[in-house]
Amino acid sequence: MKQRSDSEAQSDTGTNNKTNKKNNSFFAVGIGASAGGLDALEKLFGNLSPFTGMAFVVVTHLDPNHISIMPGLIQKYTEMKLFQAESGMEIKPNHIYVAPANHEIGISNGIFELTTPIELHGFRLPIDYFFKSLAKDFGDNAIGIILSGMASDGTQGIKAIKSDLGMVIAQDINSAKYDGMPSSAIKTGLVDYILSPEEMPAQLIKYADNKKDGIFLEQIPEEMFSDYLKKAYSILLSHTGHDFSHYKVNTIQRSLERRMALTQLRNIHDYIDLLKKEPREIENLFSELLIGVTNFFRDKESFDTLKLAIHELILNKENNGNLRIWIPACSTGEEAYSIAIIINECLSETKKNLNVQIFATDIDFNAIEKARKGTFIGIGSDLSNERLERYFRIAGNIFQIKKEIREMIVFAPQSIIKDAPFTNLDLISCRNLLIYFDNVLQRKVIPLFHYSLVNNGILFLGSSETISGFTDLFILVDKKWKIYKKRDSVFSSRPYIEFPISLSFRKITESVMKKIEVNNITELSERIILQNYIVDCVIIKDNGDIVYTYGRTGKYLELSNGEAKMNIFDMARQDLKQELVYLLRKVASSKKSVQEKGVKLKINGANRLINIGVKKILPPLNEVGDFLVTFEEVFVPKVNLIDNKADFDKKTEKVIKELERELKSVKANLRIVIEDLEASNEELKSANEEMQSTNEEMQSTNEELETSKEELQSLNEELITVNTELQNKNEELSTINDDMKNLLDSIKIPTIFLDNNLNIKRFTSYATKVIHLIPSDLGRPINHITTNLKYDNLLSDVTDVLNTLVYKEIELQTKDGIWYQMRILPYRTTNNLIDGVVLTFTEINKLKSANEEIKILNNKLGIAIDYSDNIIDTLRESFLILDDNLKVVSANRSFYKLFNFIKEETEGRYIYELDNNNWDKKELRDLLEEIIPKSNYFEDFELEYDLPLKGSKKLLLNARQILRGDEGTKLILLAIQQK
Repeated sequence: MKQRSDSEAQSDTGTNNKTNKKNNSFFAVGIGASAGGLDALEKLFGNLSPFTGMAFVVVTHLDPNHISIMPGLIQKYTEMKLFQAESGMEIKPNHIYVAPANHEIGISNGIFELTTPIELHGFRLPIDYFFKSLAKDFGDNAIGIILSGMASDGTQGIKAIKSDLGMVIAQDINSAKYDGMPSSAIKTGLVDYILSPEEMPAQLIKYADNKKDGIFLEQIPEEMFSDYLKKAYSILLSHTGHDFSHYKVNTIQRSLERRMALTQLRNIHDYIDLLKKEPREIENLFSELLIGVTNFFRDKESFDTLKLAIHELILNKENNGNLRIWIPACSTGEEAYSIAIIINECLSETKKNLNVQIFATDIDFNAIEKARKGTFIGIGSDLSNERLERYFRIAGNIFQIKKEIREMIVFAPQSIIKDAPFTNLDLISCRNLLIYFDNVLQRKVIPLFHYSLVNNGILFLGSSETISGFTDLFILVDKKWKIYKKRDSVFSSRPYIEFPISLSFRKITESVMKKIEVNNITELSERIILQNYIVDCVIIKDNGDIVYTYGRTGKYLELSNGEAKMNIFDMARQDLKQELVYLLRKVASSKKSVQEKGVKLKINGANRLINIGVKKILPPLNEVGDFLVTFEEVFVPKVNLIDNKADFDKKTEKVIKELERELKSVKANLRIVIEDLEASNEELKSANEEMQSTNEEMQSTNEELETSKEELQSLNEELITVNTELQNKNEELSTINDDMKNLLDSIKIPTIFLDNNLNIKRFTSYATKVIHLIPSDLGRPINHITTNLKYDNLLSDVTDVLNTLVYKEIELQTKDGIWYQMRILPYRTTNNLIDGVVLTFTEINKLKSANEEIKILNNKLGIAIDYSDNIIDTLRESFLILDDNLKVVSANRSFYKLFNFIKEETEGRYIYELDNNNWDKKELRDLLEEIIPKSNYFEDFELEYDLPLKGSKKLLLNARQILRGDEGTKLILLAIQQK
């Protein structure tokens, strides 16, 4: 079957090319390690085959001023070729590359790119930097491994790898010397395997084999594959409530292949069975499909362009107006917070005061929970220092979004497919979601966006997405970064939009509210009121601050003189304050609703009776306020009042007056108590403000300390790495020293090492036979030591060698008659620096005796040679001696006489050049050339030759190899006779 083209993949919104990388022929493994990582690296590579077909890149925290010996330490544990990475170097399989110190390493098109960081020391994230680059270049063939180390470097990097469908391994924290980096990675929930370093190689091989060789779903017949997909969709729908049947098939296929590789299943049927049996695997596949990875200000230029559009939006808004934004598929909130930061900046620049409402939604509950917390790790490289300081509380490598930004956003679970959309929106930011939808879903979602936006509202899509086919709904504002503006009132030309089932008419219960998005304070407040009473009421915080009012509350509340305070205790009319304090305290302590009936209140000069109710607001509705206070006027029938005082009993009238006096006194006392309480409350507020100010100062100091701590921690990691390298180097040096000592002792050669000042640095035990040395002589000048030599020039010779760097060999004798050959050489370090001299003494007694014997033998041999030469000269037969090149060495008198040659013109010439090349006979030449190499000889070789004064004669030639001289030089003896 041909590979599925997935017609939806050619949709108007562009294609997903995350795995369409240039370098997909082999896996590239990025390994991040810091403190304690060397031991883990040794165990990993010590158990790894050199022929995995993968490339490995090791990135560590190194001291920028220290030349790392990491490559040499790793090389001891692997047969793979190992290099220190350089700019322009190509990455190759079955090779290891180590990032150098004082550089950040990246990769593009399979070529390493090295950059020098601005700051030598301090907080840097080289592992994150490389992992992000690796993910971008290798896509789903990228693998990230996090080993031992402090802090959290690598956490953001593995998010990038997972975003591009790569694989991630973290070291088991029980096997890590420092668990900071592995723990931080594991907490993201993105790690595929948690293993010890020894277990990692086997898992790497299994994963690679499964991914490369066993899983090609496009090879399954299309009808069969479609059936399997339907089963997977059904399982996902029943377990998660979300329908993926209109996601692009290629997206689903890649996710299935990756999960099959990770679970080591090669058959799609077996994987569907696993989904049926293991709910955990359904969650894993669900998470795989969501690809919930994002960054702050991802594609910075796009956000710069968006800021211009938001700036224009805000300028066109009236003060105190609403600015509503929706961010579907918000993941863990980075994009939502980025937009909130931009809006905050624009509000500051334009001096506008707007009610900003940002709704950030996603179908991933876990991602929403993380987003709500507003806590992020290792994002220092994603934002400018100015934005980090202004919008985050920083504690080391942990960044907490500040309250002013957090309160701009409501995070909630919501499905863009099945839940009702938000309306009256000024901006929708939906980046990199539509690329996963097929045409059917895109045709549904894009009109929904149009419906949700106000006229001229902005739609912000991903750079690979477009709204082609819906140009009657939107105007293109920025082609590169896909910013669109809603056209005015054109929706009627479109077919009816199929809205998701609306939730607005359901009974608003607590369980339903958990699923409904809270649009704003007004909507939520109205829901609270509708659930209770349609009466005059207010919603307040637990400190009395009024959040929302409903109805004609002016009858019960009024602004006091002086500074305006929106607090119920300040605004309540005098007759209500005491009742409100009492009722609110009662509700706060009992958690039960209370009502006080028949409270008398003078309204517009007339006495009225009202019922006051107070109710505690329960979650999740308490996001807007803590108490609901209701005011209900009670209407009573009019009765005829008796005005005639005479009709009253005088005694009763007296009692009433007495009671009124007491009541006035009680009210006066109560007013004093209330004023005292209010004064105390003001003092408490003032004290609280002072404490808050002190707390902020302490928080600021703590942040500075945390920053310093993080920098010290980073330096400490570098020092630990350097210390580990030095420890390994010291062990190597100790071993080398032991080897050298044993070597020098075993060869029994007296050896003395002198420094540049000719002081003794070291000597072997056998050196004491030549020069009288003891251990305490170390550090003493050589000329202070008594020698056993018949030799007075030792100091001058040593000095001469040190100055000229030319070694000397001298034969000398000890006072007890033993001969030595002394060699004096410059002492060169590995860096080719001169650091003194070395003296060695080799005993040559036997050599001396042998030389004397050789001299005697040479004399005898010389006499014998002279004797033999004299004999040859007296023979009538002609003799010629040739060397191995067939040059004439010598000849006897008979030869010169027979051929009438002159000695000076003959010796040293090639035989075939003699007599105008008359001796250049091929057959003779071939025979002569084989005598020495093959130890051959020949006899009675017949040669016809024109002899001087004798004419043409036949000559017989005999030749064989002879040895001559001390060294046994091989020569050819050629004898010539007349036939």
